[in-house]
Amino acid sequence: MDRIEVQDLNVYFDDLHVLKDVNLNIKNNMVTALIGPSGCGKSTFIRTLNRMNDLIDTFHKTGTVLLDEEDIYDPKVDVVDLRKRVGMVFQKPNPFPKSIFDNVAYGLQIHGITDKRMLKEKVEESLKAAALWDEVKNKLDKSAMGLSGGQQQRLCIARTIAVEPEVILMDEPCSALDPISTTKIEDLIHRLKRDYTIIIVTHNMQQATRVSKCTAFFLNGEIIESGSTDKIFIEPCDQRTEDYITGRFG
Repeated sequence: MDRIEVQDLNVYFDDLHVLKDVNLNIKNNMVTALIGPSGCGKSTFIRTLNRMNDLIDTFHKTGTVLLDEEDIYDPKVDVVDLRKRVGMVFQKPNPFPKSIFDNVAYGLQIHGITDKRMLKEKVEESLKAAALWDEVKNKLDKSAMGLSGGQQQRLCIARTIAVEPEVILMDEPCSALDPISTTKIEDLIHRLKRDYTIIIVTHNMQQATRVSKCTAFFLNGEIIESGSTDKIFIEPCDQRTEDYITGRFG
């Protein structure tokens, strides 16, 4: 089943044409990797999926983005609710300068949950799901800023999943992390895909093959090809895809 359907998407910032006739279906409970050189439109693409580009004055688009067969750009759509359903983990860990507990509880409180027992249960559940609970359970009142980079990124994932999204967008979530932290995030992605649809932007070809079932290759704002990760990496249809994944450019 397709969770997201993108049809004939064109994105502009003023006169700059950033995404060109993009068509891509994202399957439910699966990890989809977006690969391609810097500046090819990957991050712009995932930011159209939770309307983060709306925050940029010069943004405009044509085409359709459907989530569960509903147009997310329909004027009736509540953008706050959309961003609850489509969570985002950024390239650089961005914990709030608050306690570990308050970081995870933040989204829940924004969405009206004030019951202390429920908050405590949801925070614990989310930290366990993000494979961080055992490392922080005795210091929930301590500042999140004291955690390591890898722990901060898992905390941001816990904060994202606390509000029970359907989709998690990850924009190069491991690029600022060491190899051990990267392995922990990748292991976490494998566990999370049972419950969430995950889209990950990565420059790391090995990471794409390790974590994803589907891959889309972006170049100059277009999708050159997409399909199963095995097929894209073992027998790509387009010479440009092969040139990129074998390191001839990018």
